[in-house]
Amino acid sequence: MESKAERSTSRFDAVKWLVVFVLIAAGVVGNQYYSAESVLYRVLALVALGLVATLVALQTDRGRRFATLLKEARVEIRKVVWPTRPELIQTTVIVVVFVLVVALLLWGMDSLISMLVSGVIG
Repeated sequence: MESKAERSTSRFDAVKWLVVFVLIAAGVVGNQYYSAESVLYRVLALVALGLVATLVALQTDRGRRFATLLKEARVEIRKVVWPTRPELIQTTVIVVVFVLVVALLLWGMDSLISMLVSGVIG
């Protein structure tokens, strides 16, 4: 009995995804067809179609799971301990100094190898 409910949900989900893709295709084709119209009107129409397509997509099982994922990701981002400004500046300075030192070492080794090769080749 439960498998029938899942099948009917998946059938409706397929129809909903078809509606989403038709809305997106209508936006693309309409944007091309009305290319002579003002950009503002075309952008507003695309935003409206995008919102409708998003609302339809959120009614599907995958859409609901994706919305849940976004909510959980937002909760996890709030748990992150972000560095303070002094820590950020200190870390950035360390990275820049290290990159410069490595660049100078590579430049020196490249120059040395270049001089040795030019001395051998003549």
